[in-house]
Amino acid sequence: MGTAPTKLATAEPVKTTLFERSSGGFTYRIPSLVYLRRGKRYLAFAEKRTSSSDHDAKCLVIRRGTTADDGSVKWSPCEELSTAQLPHHRTMNPCPVYDSDTQTLFLFFICVQSHVTERHQILTRHNQTRLCLVTSRDHGDTWSEAEDLTESTLGRWATFAVGPGHGIPLAAGRLVVPAYAYYKHVCHCFFRIMVQQQALSIYSDDAGHTWRIGELLGAESGECEMAEVIESSVRYLYCNARRKGTRLEALSCDSGEHFEEPYSGARLVEPGDGCQGSVISFPALMPSESVPTWLAFSHPTNKRERLDLGVVISFPAPVPSESVSTWLAFSHPTNEQKRQDLGVYLNRTPMSKSTWEPPMVINKGPSGYSDLAYNQDDHIFSCLLECGKDSEVEQIAFSSFTLAEWPSQMLRQLFPEICNNHPDVKHQTPQQAPEIMGQDGVFHTPWFPRDPLTTTPRKPS
Repeated sequence: MGTAPTKLATAEPVKTTLFERSSGGFTYRIPSLVYLRRGKRYLAFAEKRTSSSDHDAKCLVIRRGTTADDGSVKWSPCEELSTAQLPHHRTMNPCPVYDSDTQTLFLFFICVQSHVTERHQILTRHNQTRLCLVTSRDHGDTWSEAEDLTESTLGRWATFAVGPGHGIPLAAGRLVVPAYAYYKHVCHCFFRIMVQQQALSIYSDDAGHTWRIGELLGAESGECEMAEVIESSVRYLYCNARRKGTRLEALSCDSGEHFEEPYSGARLVEPGDGCQGSVISFPALMPSESVPTWLAFSHPTNKRERLDLGVVISFPAPVPSESVSTWLAFSHPTNEQKRQDLGVYLNRTPMSKSTWEPPMVINKGPSGYSDLAYNQDDHIFSCLLECGKDSEVEQIAFSSFTLAEWPSQMLRQLFPEICNNHPDVKHQTPQQAPEIMGQDGVFHTPWFPRDPLTTTPRKPS
């Protein structure tokens, strides 16, 4: 089965179902995605469960996606990762990180004592979770036996988890895995041990031979992901964490060992019960002091006669800037009440607080956990997301889109009454129409709606 980042004839990118709830009772949750540049391969991970509940997790599964020259992705059958487990434990929270220097893929996960819930560990203040990993040196074809890192890594925690989602390799060589822990501390007022959930990083500076833990974020925070951002040649580690009521953001100047004071992500919607989200960084389009400008030009599109008035939308091409830096993309449900309408937010100034732009919705309807990946060679974003018709736990799907498609999607969201009522609306991506790339490095993207005042598609102009 394959998909390609094709033109948007509908209001959202095409999705390919990779994991789907079966009639036999198995449910797949907690998507994790990594793109391996060497081999142009995607690896999609998930939990296989006997129900949607956390305590019914069974094992991890994988599907491998190979990218063809035309941009389509061909997926292998679903396969259980037999080595990623410990006896009498359930396996949860896949979180891969790839070291390109050694061509080693580290897949982190947790193993929890069978039938022991997270809540039970919190109430008893007794950890029954193990930190584990398996490695692959052939791009995910085969895997090592599980390695238990718990004793050498853990702190004073009631319980913990990694990710879920993906870890990142930093430019300096450090490997970083996002995590969160229920930290035990003494409340002297009531002479009792209290537990607070806080995010942190797990990192390695020796190509994965040993792993250490960074300091906890200075505020209550949970499931998180991290990304490396650059400003004026200085590198920072950015953390985006789940918290009840609002997202939490924080920056680290020392690659995750300590984080500065966290701040609220005011422009990022968090449903009432919260939800995991995914963040990635990618090369900026242009210097941060420049504001990208869209141009609109109306003109007859017929080369011989004055027919078919069209509108040409011109916007910057995805060309990395020398002076800056990185932008951020963040995927998360955009509905304030429930897990619905998964969107991707864009942040062009990551070092400034609350500068996220309105999201581009890529899945209307029930939406849950997600994980983003970026193909830097073809400038393609991919998202592995929980979704469904009636519930977000019905399936896990794969979707791809480009930054060139962002304006088209935003136009549809800003002017739905025009776009949704006119099926002639078209959009061409650079892969489909490379001739529309101008010498100025700008995509000149035709957008052809019918005349909004008539149903006649061809009209003298």
